Amino acid sequence: MTFDQNKHTALRLQFLARVVSKECRHLISTDQRLFDTPFNIGRAGQLETDPELSERVEAFVGRLGRLQDTIGDKLLPTLLVALGETPAAAIDNLNRAEHLGLLDSVEEWMTCAN
Repeated sequence: MTFDQNKHTALRLQFLARVVSKECRHLISTDQRLFDTPFNIGRAGQLETDPELSERVEAFVGRLGRLQDTIGDKLLPTLLVALGETPAAAIDNLNRAEHLGLLDSVEEWMTCAN
């Protein structure tokens, strides 16, 4: 990789780290408001009649999905390039990240993504 490519990759990693950090803060905030009391079958039953609760659940799901997309589709491939790896299909990138110790479990990641 050339100096310019390395510099571009480093700048991209810095940018993505800031984005992921911001997305994490938003997710944590929503998590604290949504799960301030246990989320059980009773609360799930309130989703149709409690717009505020429904919006919090929707925000949590959306923010979690966005965070996973940013990490899996943008940050991880860029990080692999920085490590001298060749990014591939998403599942292959996740497997490589697990092998490198960057991810605990591809299976858990996939469970959360679905």
